[in-house]
Amino acid sequence: MFWKKHNIEKKDLLTPGAILIGAILVSISICWSAGTLPFFNNGVNINEGDQPQAENAKEVKITKRDKAPTLGSGKVELVEFSDFQCPFCQRFYNDAYKKIKETYVDTNKVKFTFRHYPLSFHQNAQKSAEASECANDQNKFWQYHDILFENSDADGNGLNVTDLKRYAANLGLNTAQFNACLDSGEKADEVKKDFAEGQRLGVNGTPTLYVNGKPVIGAQPFSVFQEAIEEALGN
Repeated sequence: MFWKKHNIEKKDLLTPGAILIGAILVSISICWSAGTLPFFNNGVNINEGDQPQAENAKEVKITKRDKAPTLGSGKVELVEFSDFQCPFCQRFYNDAYKKIKETYVDTNKVKFTFRHYPLSFHQNAQKSAEASECANDQNKFWQYHDILFENSDADGNGLNVTDLKRYAANLGLNTAQFNACLDSGEKADEVKKDFAEGQRLGVNGTPTLYVNGKPVIGAQPFSVFQEAIEEALGN
């Protein structure tokens, strides 16, 4: 069974109030060497990157958001909580996501939904998320999503407001409408709703994905998602 082999290790969401600085530094050193790095976002321990798969993953019920970007119409639902400035989210996009889309989404076996989880230490992540929702208003979310991951880096290069508006123009969007949407901040609440839902679910790193409500954490290889999806399909 997939979930006995690849389940996720639970971590405390709230950082204890009395942690010695030395312990923090040791923890960061260990996580860095393991390919993950813990950060703190509004008091919540946030990890960015690959996460260990452990035992006893529990299925959760994800609250849907109206107009959340969705591809496909399969019976298996895959939900991603992601950050456009996260390098491991970019790794997932370049590897597993493209294979999942080709193998399962485009064949209507999987419905893929994107939810925003912009980390506060990524200075351009929040506005990039808002921009993608402005593009979604013009039915171009996924094209815009692809451009963001293909033209940015972990330092936020390629994700400033000027870049975000240029990508909209390159996609042929109504730039007056897009720019007004982005400048007004009208999509900030939608992004915050996604983030709040992620916190409720216990998301503590990006990317975090759910296959029919069961978590797969980190930029795992396609084979990990394939096994989870095939089991959900009953194969």
